[in-house]
Amino acid sequence: MLDLKDVFYFVQVVDRGGFTAAGTALRLPKSTLSHRVQELESYLGVRLLNRTSRQFGMTDIGKEFYEYAVAMLHSSEVAEEAVRQRLTEPSGVIRLTTAVEIAQFALREILPVFLNQYPKVRVIEIATDRYVDIVGEGFDLAIRGHTAPLQNSTLVQRALADVPWYLFASPAYLKKNGVPESPADLAQHATVAMVRNGPLQWQLQGPHREEIVMPIDPRFQSNNMVALKEAACASLGIAALPGYICRSELRSGALQQLLPDWSAADARISALIPFRTGLLPAVRSLVDFLAVEIPVITAFDHPSRFA
Repeated sequence: MLDLKDVFYFVQVVDRGGFTAAGTALRLPKSTLSHRVQELESYLGVRLLNRTSRQFGMTDIGKEFYEYAVAMLHSSEVAEEAVRQRLTEPSGVIRLTTAVEIAQFALREILPVFLNQYPKVRVIEIATDRYVDIVGEGFDLAIRGHTAPLQNSTLVQRALADVPWYLFASPAYLKKNGVPESPADLAQHATVAMVRNGPLQWQLQGPHREEIVMPIDPRFQSNNMVALKEAACASLGIAALPGYICRSELRSGALQQLLPDWSAADARISALIPFRTGLLPAVRSLVDFLAVEIPVITAFDHPSRFA
């Protein structure tokens, strides 16, 4: 079987860009690392690294093996941590980053519940809509909403909840402009929308998984969902928003859902964890807690349930 130490040394050499830098970080002679990687190559019967005096890099098979090596080391860490967690009470500080809307509408109620369950844990929450380098900025966990699959990276990804987007408008707007009965009717209506790169459009999905791309020309655009919701409440036009963000307005009658059999985006909330830094029991406990509670707090019932 593969020697995990040799696999670990190989990954360290690749991550640090060479034997010298890896040896310095691990406090091992360069010759020792070179020998261990050669032993790994000999066992596999392939060359993983190209070594010259001027260039260092992975071979094609080395790049493929690297992906498996990272997963292999992660699995060994998870197995060890699963045992150690049984003996360790969650404690310490968790640095968490998330989007402003997720903090406001999904985490606001459930983080205090978690902290009451685990009195030795402290949470530092940074809510921001800018891109965050989770590892570089020292975060233990990120909670992100997204419509497209997240890019592959060295971060562990765990899906927490599906949060589809729907169409909403105020009763006053609909009284003045009429209620759309089909996606085609939307072309005659004013809209408000998120600021995005690329074409301005909604990708609508019907009850039988049929899809319609609807170009839009928004009267108002913002990168803030609360601002779009307020614009819809002020009768500026139809908005596409995550259903759970609009529940309060649906209950009060400030907004009405349109085309209830159609969704405007297939979105989800996921947790991202920098596993190479070691997963603390407190972080694991929080992720497990969120996996149970976020689907509940973001569940969207049909507006008739609010009557």
